[in-house]
This record gives sequence, structure tokens and C-alpha cells, in this order.
Amino acid sequence: MSSNLDVLIFAAHPDDAEIAMGGTIAKFSKNNYKVGVIDFTRGELGSRGSKEIRDKESADASKILKLEVRENLNLPDGRLSLNDESLEKTVTKIRQYKPKILFAPYLNDRHPDHIAAGNIVKSAFFFSGVVKYLTEFPPGTAQDYYRPKKLFYYMLSFEFKPSFIVDVSDVFELKIKAIEAYKSQFFNEEENRAPATLIASKNFKDLISSRARNFGFQIRKEFGEPFFIEEGLNFDFNTYL
Repeated sequence: MSSNLDVLIFAAHPDDAEIAMGGTIAKFSKNNYKVGVIDFTRGELGSRGSKEIRDKESADASKILKLEVRENLNLPDGRLSLNDESLEKTVTKIRQYKPKILFAPYLNDRHPDHIAAGNIVKSAFFFSGVVKYLTEFPPGTAQDYYRPKKLFYYMLSFEFKPSFIVDVSDVFELKIKAIEAYKSQFFNEEENRAPATLIASKNFKDLISSRARNFGFQIRKEFGEPFFIEEGLNFDFNTYL
């Protein structure tokens, strides 16, 4: 049975976590926190590449970010939804790894799978702590109930007013390297005849940098990544005094 994680991130597709919070992941790893990413689908409906290529790219990105765990739940790309199967699989992973905190896509987004992923994790965050919601891992072994301390949401397409912003200035180059591991998904001269997509546009990586600079400016840093939480956060004046 796998050891516990400090941080567990759920994503609809391979590369979502890197695009949205690759800097924060790198920062966690740099500070010796155990971090895992679980993708719901293999991105098989992506206009570029294939699920086999994405598997390899995901493994390469995971090495760059020094992840402890990278798994895929093999749910259907483009048809991701909150149902009995997706909820049970997600609760099982939360109980298996017992992370202190969870991350998921923001609950409103351009891509329906991102919205579904956020809703699945929100429900699983609750039901993982419900005694009578029963799951097994390994098969035949009942899991104990467990609920992480907090659930945070990361930003993909649609923006929100952040609850907080993480300074990722010192690890931003690692974020870009992790994103670039997904060679099939982003613009390059050799693949410029592949189907055009938003993330494969020539200036997409510039847009990532521009967004990070914008949120970094809001906290007087070079680069930042925004996050949202639905509940209040405890504030300590000693941080500033």
C-alpha cells in the first residue's frame, strides 16, 4: 500500500495540472512535500497526439516536477461526469493516499470535463469522510474514512478572484519545462500542420507567462499562480508583524 501524501491534485487531463499549477507543484517538491497527481482521463479525444503519447509525456513531466505519484483513473475523455463510478474511484484514492490538502479545477470553466472534475472532487472531499460510504483498497480490504483538511481550486480557462496567490518566481522555469514535456499538445515547427487548437497556438506559452506575471504583480512578485477556496481561511497577523 502506498505511503501518505502531503498534497494530492486531481486533473481532468494530463497537462492540466502542469498548466494551472506547475509552479506550485514544483515549489511543494522543492520544500520536500510529497505530491501526487491523479488524472481522470488519458486525453484520448485530444486533437493532437494519442493517449499512448500523452502517457509518455505525462511521465516525463512528472519527473521534472519530482512527483511521488502519478496515476490515471482511465475515465472517458469528453464524457467525464459525477456518477457512482467516478465518485467511488476518487474517494478510494483520497483514502488510499490520505493527503493533507487537495487541489481540483475551478468549478466553472470553458471545458466541460474541467467542470466535471471539480464537481467530482468536491463531492469526494465530502464523502471520503463519511463513515458509511464504503470503499475497498486493495480489493477486498475495507478502507477507513478520511477527509483532507482543505480543498483548493486552481485556474484553467476562466478566471476568478483569487482567495490567495502563490509566489512561483523561483520555480517558474520548472513549470515551463513540465509543460514543454507535452510536445504533442503545443506548437512546434515540425507539427505546425497538425490540427489547430487553443493550447497549440503559437503564442499559448506567452499567454501562460503573461497570466503568471499578472498574478505575480498583484503580490509584488515576478510570477504567481492563483487559487480559490469556498470557505474562509484563517489569517495570522504574525506573517506580517
